[in-house]
Amino acid sequence: MDSRVEQIFMMNASKFPTECLPDIRKRLETCDPDTALAMMTRMKDPTLSIIFSVLLGFFGVDRFYIGDNGMGIGKLLTCGGCYVWFIIDLFLIMDATREKNYELFNMYCR
Repeated sequence: MDSRVEQIFMMNASKFPTECLPDIRKRLETCDPDTALAMMTRMKDPTLSIIFSVLLGFFGVDRFYIGDNGMGIGKLLTCGGCYVWFIIDLFLIMDATREKNYELFNMYCR
């Protein structure tokens, strides 16, 4: 594997679901390194999404950050679903961020 591709993989492995990492590594080998690097800059950080969720989750900022605009609007209009949705998202937002990143990866590296 190209050392540049290996570096890209190692720097961004935490942004994807763990079960998808072997597939991502294999597909990065065939993907253009410049395309992969450009795509990785668009990835959302799961740590930042949990920070948004803790501080501003009842306004839906965490969902807007990862691109779930419909859920973000729902949380915004209901103040986090009367705090129930807000509490549930504290446990789910990091995995949702990783899934969104994997969807983005699938769009760029087929």
